[in-house]
Amino acid sequence: MPSPTGSVVALSSASATTFSIGIVYLGYWGIHEAVPWRFLDGVVVVLALAGFACLALVPWTATRPVEVESSDDGVRVARRLFLGGVIAIWLALTLSVFI
Repeated sequence: MPSPTGSVVALSSASATTFSIGIVYLGYWGIHEAVPWRFLDGVVVVLALAGFACLALVPWTATRPVEVESSDDGVRVARRLFLGGVIAIWLALTLSVFI
C-alpha cells in the first residue's frame, strides 16, 4: 500500500524540527559548563546523540529507492526511526530536567 501524498515531506520536516529543538535544548542545558560530568550527564548525552542519529537518518531512509514503486518500505522504516529518535530525545530532555 503506498504512503499518503506528502508523508515523506512531513516526516523530513518533523525530524528536522525535532532535531533543532533538541540541539537548542542541549545548548541551553549547559553541555559546556565547567562542572565535572556525572554518570547521568553522560546518559543524557548518549540518549540525545542516539536520538539525533535516528532523526538525521529519517530523510535519507524515507527517500531511498525501493524495489517496487508502490512499496512504502522506506517510509515505514523512516517512521520507526522518527519515533525512536523522538523517544530518545524526550528521555534525554526529561532526564536532564530531573538531575
